[in-house]
Amino acid sequence: MTVRIYVRASTKDQDAKRALSDLISFSKSYDDSYAQYIEHFSGTKLDRPLLTLLLNAAEEGDILLVESVDRLSRLSQDDFAILKQRIKDKGLRLVVADLPTTHTVSNGMTGEILTVINHMLIDLLATMAKLDNDKRRERIKQGLANSGYKPTGKKANIVKHNRIRELDSQSNMTKEEIAKAVGVGVATVYRVLKQG
Repeated sequence: MTVRIYVRASTKDQDAKRALSDLISFSKSYDDSYAQYIEHFSGTKLDRPLLTLLLNAAEEGDILLVESVDRLSRLSQDDFAILKQRIKDKGLRLVVADLPTTHTVSNGMTGEILTVINHMLIDLLATMAKLDNDKRRERIKQGLANSGYKPTGKKANIVKHNRIRELDSQSNMTKEEIAKAVGVGVATVYRVLKQG
């Protein structure tokens, strides 16, 4: 059995390793063998490189240890259902450090009741994490709107756009060749030429 410790932060500015030493110490109560997965990636994304690596490497009976449910998921209910199924399919046991009911396994009727309670609590905490994230985004939008800030979007690179038109007018290059020569995506070439 391996305890697979997953820590996540949304951006490189945040410290994903913040809780790592505590989780390593906590993992020793299960097994001395552990692997750590430190990821800087949004919890709103289902497919994350290191979480995928963890799930691919996991074996039945391993433990997936996280600090809290929001470190694992800020997903929509549908995406969280997919993630839970992936965890279940791998035979992983989810242990959430700040959710004590996940720390032990009981057999018999008590174990079955505790399993149902844990599933409900984890679902509830995942939903709350998603709602918290949505509310924070809405507050940021409102704050920006109240401040008078108007996002302008990415400015067009006029030099590159003119070069695209110039190369296209010569009629001796494909759209893909133009994109490569100018250093843009093919979609940009089509968009610039459509604009005229």
